[in-house]
Amino acid sequence: MPENEAEAKPQAGCFFCTTAKPLMEHVWHEATREHFRNSRIEFLKGLRSLIDDRIAHLSRHDEPKGTHVTVE
Repeated sequence: MPENEAEAKPQAGCFFCTTAKPLMEHVWHEATREHFRNSRIEFLKGLRSLIDDRIAHLSRHDEPKGTHVTVE
């Protein structure tokens, strides 16, 4: 796998590589690309938060439900 996108060469016959990607890069402004990049990051952070909350819920030690009474 290439280290960065600059090293990736378009494959012959690949619609995305030869048509869609160059068109999007030409049409979208840098600010638009940055906005969508940031939104993907925020979406993934939201998923991470949901997963962390669920892990914390499942890892929580149950507190004793009753009280300890000594019998003579």
